[in-house]
Amino acid sequence: MFNQTVTLQPLADISAYTEGFEIVSAQIGSDGCMYVLLINQIPVQKRGRSESKDLKKTFTYKVLYFDDQDIEEVVIADQHFKYHYVQPLHRHLLLVGARCSYYGDGEYELNAKVCDYKGNTIREFLLGDGIQSVQVTEQGTIWTSYFDEGVFGNNGWGEPIGAPGLVAWDENGNKRYEDQVSNIADCYALNVVKEEEVWFYYYTDFLLGCVSGGLEQPKVTFMNPEISGSSGFCTDGYHFLFDGGYGKSGDFILKKNEKPERLSTGHKIHFLNEKGEPLAPLTQDFRENRVLFSEGHCLYLVAIEDLL
Repeated sequence: MFNQTVTLQPLADISAYTEGFEIVSAQIGSDGCMYVLLINQIPVQKRGRSESKDLKKTFTYKVLYFDDQDIEEVVIADQHFKYHYVQPLHRHLLLVGARCSYYGDGEYELNAKVCDYKGNTIREFLLGDGIQSVQVTEQGTIWTSYFDEGVFGNNGWGEPIGAPGLVAWDENGNKRYEDQVSNIADCYALNVVKEEEVWFYYYTDFLLGCVSGGLEQPKVTFMNPEISGSSGFCTDGYHFLFDGGYGKSGDFILKKNEKPERLSTGHKIHFLNEKGEPLAPLTQDFRENRVLFSEGHCLYLVAIEDLL
C-alpha cells in the first residue's frame, strides 16, 4: 500500500465570526452549502454522561452558511438545550442535540428544533437519544444514526428511539424508516448521498451498508470494506475515501469498488494544511463525494475527484 500526500488550501476563514464563540460542528448540506454551528460557551461534556439541558444557563448559537459566496449568519439566542448538528431543511434550519432524556410517564425532551433564518423557532420534536450523525435530503427526509447508548438505552430510555441504529424521519419528526436487517450496536458513519442512496457503516460487523430504492421500496445491500473502526467515508459511487479507523488518526484510505460488493485494498492518503503541517481537524463531515474539515478558524473541503 503506497502513501499519497495532499496539501489543502482553506475553503474559508471564519475567524471574523468566531470571537466569543467556538465551533461545535461543520457539515455539508444537501444543497451543497457549508453549515457551521457555533456556541458562545462550550459545556463540559463526557460522552454518555453529559446533560442535554442546563436550566441555569442560556446559550447563544450561531449558524454560518455559505457556498462559494459571502458567509451568511443566523443567531439563535436564549437556548437552554445543547445542540450538536445543523442541517438545511427546506427553507429552514434544523438543529439537533445528540442527547435527550426520558423522565417517565411519557415525558421527555425534544432534541430537534426547526428555526427560520431569523433565528425564530418554528417547531420542535423528538429524534431520540445517542445520535451519532444527522443528514437531511433535499426532499426533507431526516436520517439519524445512533451510537451504542442510543441503541441500548441511557438517560432514562428503557425502550430507546435509536434501537435500530439507523432511522429516517419526515420534516415533522414522523418515523418513515428504521433498519431491520443489520446488527447495529453502534453506527459509526453515515453518508446520505441522495433520497435513493444512503450509506452507513456500523459495529459490530464493520460492514458497509447501502439503502437504495427510496423509502417506499427500500433495499439494503452490504459489502466488507476491510476497515475496523472508521469514523466516516465519502463516495462517488466507485471510489470510497475512508477515515483510517482504530489507532490510525490522520490516516485516510482510498479504495475502489472493482468487483461487485468488494473493495480494493486501496492506498493511504495524508492531508496537510496550507502550511505543510499534518491536518489536525477539530471536526470532519463526510457527505456524498466530499469531506469537510475544520481546523482552527479555517474550513477545508476535498472531493474524491481531487485525489485521483
